[in-house]
Amino acid sequence: MLLKEYRICMPLTVEEYRIGQLYMISKHSHEQSDRGEGVEVVQNEPYEDPNHGNGQLTEKRVYLNSKLPSWARAVVPKIFYITEKAWNYYPYTITEYTVSFPYSLFL
Repeated sequence: MLLKEYRICMPLTVEEYRIGQLYMISKHSHEQSDRGEGVEVVQNEPYEDPNHGNGQLTEKRVYLNSKLPSWARAVVPKIFYITEKAWNYYPYTITEYTVSFPYSLFL
């Protein structure tokens, strides 16, 4: 078996790429946030994991009512959101999603 490796030189360092990636994610979140919907950052702090080392823990709430079809908007409460927890240990990321809305609305 013959294995060949090709490397492409990039005009930036790994650290510059990492900063640019974080900036673009933040910019996209800001662009999607309008009329009280979009992305709300609940937690954003440094985190240390015994296996992966130093990283960043980010918890976001993504409000999606305006993105739903009209029939779903009639059924789903206005405060429906998805929670995203992400542990970013560059270049690795662990992400967890949960759907949240108050149970008391259905009583």
